[in-house]
Amino acid sequence: MSIRKRSWTAPDGSEKTAWLVDYKDQAGKRRAKSFTRKKDADAWATTAAYQVSQGTHTPDSQTITIAKAADLWLARGRRENLEASTLAAYDQHVRLHIVPLCGDRKLSQITRPMAEGWRDQFMDKLSRPMATRVLRSLSAIINEAMGRGHVAQNVVAGVKMRRAKREKPKVVIPTKAELKAVLEAASASQEPMAHPLALIAIFAGLRASELRGLPWRCIDLKAGTVTVEQRADLKNVIGPPKSEAGHRTIPLPPSAIAALKAWKLACPPTDEGLVFPSVARRVMTHQYMNGKVMNAIQIGAGVAVMAMGDDGKPVLDKSGKQVMEPRYSLHDFRHAAASLWIEQRVNPKRVQKWMGHSSIQVTFDTYGHLFDQADQDSAVAAAIERELIG
Repeated sequence: MSIRKRSWTAPDGSEKTAWLVDYKDQAGKRRAKSFTRKKDADAWATTAAYQVSQGTHTPDSQTITIAKAADLWLARGRRENLEASTLAAYDQHVRLHIVPLCGDRKLSQITRPMAEGWRDQFMDKLSRPMATRVLRSLSAIINEAMGRGHVAQNVVAGVKMRRAKREKPKVVIPTKAELKAVLEAASASQEPMAHPLALIAIFAGLRASELRGLPWRCIDLKAGTVTVEQRADLKNVIGPPKSEAGHRTIPLPPSAIAALKAWKLACPPTDEGLVFPSVARRVMTHQYMNGKVMNAIQIGAGVAVMAMGDDGKPVLDKSGKQVMEPRYSLHDFRHAAASLWIEQRVNPKRVQKWMGHSSIQVTFDTYGHLFDQADQDSAVAAAIERELIG
């Protein structure tokens, strides 16, 4: 690799100079890159020499911009029939955040410090969860470009959105007393599907999308299990679980089986054989299941809080009565299921399987404090036993 000064006369008669880096890439092909300043040429040559030695160098002429790579990534998502809501989120990441910030940058020109700076800018402009998702999309875009040979490495992959432990939110879990009140209110509800829905949400920990897409063929009333093999997206389209880990079979208690048997006799038939169909005998919307069914159960059970307006004052209805809103979301009952399993000392790997987590790390990140608590409770019980029995 050599650096030399090049001089020439421009068409307008002016004298021009540049510093030319002459080198061979990892394939042995001779290439050149010019710079206005010698120190820029020296710095680039040092980096390029290392990249060539590691086999990670991509000439600018063979790469594309981040905007073009994003188009390829989104096109692949459409070909693979990703959910409409997922594609819409990815498109928003690209259109509103990634392209305005760095869309014109060529992939071969991205450095680790540059990527770290983009992360900081995402964090300054966006909420931490959104910044994390946008950074993840940027890394996925470059991975797609790597697979197509447009760049040899993904420097964004090593950029992390670090969070201090004190900032990590813990999951919100209903108490046993609240769960009991919810089940009692569901059993007394005028909505016939309320009781079986609450039982499966609490004891099986299914996601809302999985409950909305659940067919009767996936409930084994004899074996007492529910199997997840499909879900309904935000547009009410039935499809497979979002990941391979989403396919799973979960045991159900006798009370849930009894409620499901009774509900099956009253459940209106649908073309998809849905367990919890809408009034129109189609896929129930998330808004209806969460708002009209589960929220109504919670308010009826007294598991609710006063609704507060933007002005910090309680919201009143037309009659002047305080408006109540549910204390928990449907997803919080999924956490309740996990906490009940952990309390019964179900091993972490099985909890991961029943929850449909992609890795055991996700399970520990979400419920690690519950496993620790279960271990401590067991140790306390054992210590008391030793004191009393010896």
